[in-house]
Amino acid sequence: MEHEAATHFLRDAVIMLGFALGFVLLFRRLGLGATLGYLVAGAVIGPQVLGLTGEAEGKIAIAELGIVLLLFVVGLELAPARLLRLKKEIFGLGLAQVLLCGAALTAAIGAFTGFSWQASIALGLPLALSSTAQVLPMLQSSGRLRTPFGERAFSVLLFQDLSIIPMITVVAALSRNPAEQGGPPGWQLALITVGAIFGLLLAGRFLIRPLFRLIGRFGEREMFIVAALFTVVASAATMELLGLSTALGAFIAGVMLADTPFRHELETDVEPFRSILLGLFFLAVGMMLDLGAIAERPLFVLAMAVGLIATKTAVIFGLGMMMKMGWRAALALGLLLSQGGEFGFVMFAQAQSGFLIDPEAASLFGAVVTLSMATTPFLMMLTGPLRREPASREDREGPRGDGAAALVVGYGRFGQTVAQMMITNDIAVTLIDKDTDMIDVAGEFGSKVYFGDGTRIDLLRQAGAGDADAICFCMDGTQLDRAFLQAVRDAFPQPKIFVRAFDRRTLIDLRDAPHDYVVREVMESAVAMGRAALAALGDSRQDIDAAEDAYRKTDRRRLDVQFEAGDYRAAQDMIIRQVEGGSRPVAGNANADPTV
Repeated sequence: MEHEAATHFLRDAVIMLGFALGFVLLFRRLGLGATLGYLVAGAVIGPQVLGLTGEAEGKIAIAELGIVLLLFVVGLELAPARLLRLKKEIFGLGLAQVLLCGAALTAAIGAFTGFSWQASIALGLPLALSSTAQVLPMLQSSGRLRTPFGERAFSVLLFQDLSIIPMITVVAALSRNPAEQGGPPGWQLALITVGAIFGLLLAGRFLIRPLFRLIGRFGEREMFIVAALFTVVASAATMELLGLSTALGAFIAGVMLADTPFRHELETDVEPFRSILLGLFFLAVGMMLDLGAIAERPLFVLAMAVGLIATKTAVIFGLGMMMKMGWRAALALGLLLSQGGEFGFVMFAQAQSGFLIDPEAASLFGAVVTLSMATTPFLMMLTGPLRREPASREDREGPRGDGAAALVVGYGRFGQTVAQMMITNDIAVTLIDKDTDMIDVAGEFGSKVYFGDGTRIDLLRQAGAGDADAICFCMDGTQLDRAFLQAVRDAFPQPKIFVRAFDRRTLIDLRDAPHDYVVREVMESAVAMGRAALAALGDSRQDIDAAEDAYRKTDRRRLDVQFEAGDYRAAQDMIIRQVEGGSRPVAGNANADPTV
């Protein structure tokens, strides 16, 4: 019996993964995204088409871990500094979008379908949410995630993800299921929720963070992955034990690690599990769609999908204009977030278990969400000419592909030196900067600098990055991350990538990023001053060379340990220091700045 169950499990796994692979590759090729590929693959192998696998209910229970991991990654993005910088967009634009779209869709469903007001709320509120799993990859692939437009879209998606928790509470309060109504009263549930959140935050500060620091010192990559998954699952299980949302537990786990040096490592380690389990979730949803009910009422599904897209586009466009966005950018934001999202499936299942809607309605509105998601790539392509910004009123020229061998992004003091060295050797260079004052000053000195945001893939393509031999990112600060550099490498495999890193911490964050050369911006100038100081103090050229060589070797070994640990605090015993009252250099100054 056990052998037969194992055989069925392996057979189902082969079928599900095989069809998922085929459909996702096909839908990616068509520009429709992986999410729709998973949904269609699930519908095809489900009981109403080919019937190749067993019941989906058991699989979706495991696959919901994908939703849990997605909320964990969202929590990791909520570092306090970023939250403070985007507070207006998150709690202004995001809150207004959820409330207005939720109210408009609830009213429309109640007016045109005849559902009860409880069912209308249970359906309308989830439809206000957009698809994080679809929109973020679209922003990343276009290079717009870190632009002002991309950050507004991210802020709205982030607030939508935060609003899932109160939405689940609202649906639970409306439930007609006696078993669900037997729980604690609302005020008690609120107190339990607040207490659980503070408990998790304290556990994160005094237990989880020291645990990750300990693992970082050992340099055990496998244990880091185990600890990351343990943190997520333990937080979710704690909330479930208290009768609260597992997604809330995972989100809090992400928040409590968002401002630690382990954030990027955690994202990298969790991402494969999140992707696989989220894909399995969409497969199971596709298997559970009632295609018969959809076939009986195709016009209803089509009309609701059109109404959903039109309502959300109109509301978000209006909010964008109120936020003083240009009308083209506001329209683009409305179209980009016009679809339903993956959490709609979760909420519809919750509403069904609470006897607010029947299974047929859950399938119909699941199909509405699926159809709306399918339209987003087409809407963005069709409206591209309408949304494209005209030439700047200041007549600043954007970059163009003119056959240059190298692109220099950022023409400050650092970029000027890099560019002038290449120009000295007759290398054709395209210069890009978004500081208009810098462009004007460079023009006065005879340098042609093009206006544009060099962290946008489409702008780099327009500047000729595909035909260049080198791209030099010379911007100030920490504007680059691994995701962006990976997108550059994927889009432009030919040119070599050169990166200016702000400090040691930035260097460690970029350790797995694709690049051909990276330099700390103050490293070489500091070494040059050190050599000059030694010479002024009377050291011989041979002693100065030996001191530089010893420092560089120690620094390289220390960086290797920190790269392996993913923690800039590692290898503090290798920092060169001197004993108090003496001058002999030793290692292990705990007070030294480990980011130098």
